[in-house]
Amino acid sequence: MKASGKVWVVTGAGSGMGRELAILLLRRGAVVAAVDVRAEGLSETQRLVEELSGSANPTLSLHTADITDRAATEVLAEQVEAAHGRVDGLINNAGIIQPFRPVVDLDYAAIDRVLDVNLMGTIHMVKSFLPRLLTRPEAHLVNVSSMGGFFPFPGQTIYGASKAAVKLLTEGLYAELLDTPVEVSVVMPGAVSTDIAENSGVAVVADASSSKIPQTSPEKAARIILDGIARNRLHIFVGPDAHLMDVAIKIAPKLATGLIQRQMKGLLEQP
Repeated sequence: MKASGKVWVVTGAGSGMGRELAILLLRRGAVVAAVDVRAEGLSETQRLVEELSGSANPTLSLHTADITDRAATEVLAEQVEAAHGRVDGLINNAGIIQPFRPVVDLDYAAIDRVLDVNLMGTIHMVKSFLPRLLTRPEAHLVNVSSMGGFFPFPGQTIYGASKAAVKLLTEGLYAELLDTPVEVSVVMPGAVSTDIAENSGVAVVADASSSKIPQTSPEKAARIILDGIARNRLHIFVGPDAHLMDVAIKIAPKLATGLIQRQMKGLLEQP
């Protein structure tokens, strides 16, 4: 589905890839309801939009909401519909990573938080907005999974499990919605240069700049995602690493996992 003339909801729009998705959607002629748990992040997104356009943008609305709160997402759907009259597209981009620890050293609070945001938050948004999307002559539902949703990264196992669940959830929704006007896409980014660790409250032990893994800029990631949505792709891979790992895990899963395990050792925190 093309962005122009459509009303899009973007979660995690207060920073990183979500912010760039919101900005690029506006540039492509869309109306955007930007959602984030942090009001200050949304204010910065609005400031950047106004700086780029030279004035306030009436096609942008800001909505502070916690997607882990089911009732809050139901209210959010009502608020967006009241603000813009309809909803044509939803991009579930909000997500967090876990502390860089093996499962044996990870406390349940951290486990619950990752599952609540990444999986249950996505489910809440789908359940709250999908009935509205189904009323439209054309609509698009997009869930952001991760390269970690199909490739194992030691120290991010719960994060990977949550994103694998989002991937299969989205593929299941695609099958269920085949005979409806709602197109479905799942996005699998590789390493994108965002502040996800800081926003997740996670300390990074190693210097990320020393990593040999190439990182995709948030701006380029947003372009890849929106271009994939415009082509109605089910699977949208972001970054050369995501493409490479998709091939590697299928051809030589043990070898590929061993190589990543050795690279990840330096990132693991001490409990």
